Amino acid sequence: MLEYLYDTQLLIEGKELDEDEIRDYFIENFKGDCLLAVGDDELIKIHFHTNEPWKVLEYCSTLGEIYDIVIENMERQSKGLKG
Repeated sequence: MLEYLYDTQLLIEGKELDEDEIRDYFIENFKGDCLLAVGDDELIKIHFHTNEPWKVLEYCSTLGEIYDIVIENMERQSKGLKG
């Protein structure tokens, strides 16, 4: 059984984005692991394992336009099913 079920990935396009601030916000406010928040001040790639992907989407949408959103159920994937 996985502790965090959903692999959540997306891009944030905006202005004056700060990957360190975004990473810190995730660490302080969300439960999960495998956090990746990389990019520059106009585009950030997010990768995060969590049980509450909707909270990630809600927060990221406050930072700019979000797109290329992928949320996959890793437990289903481990069973060979579509995520």
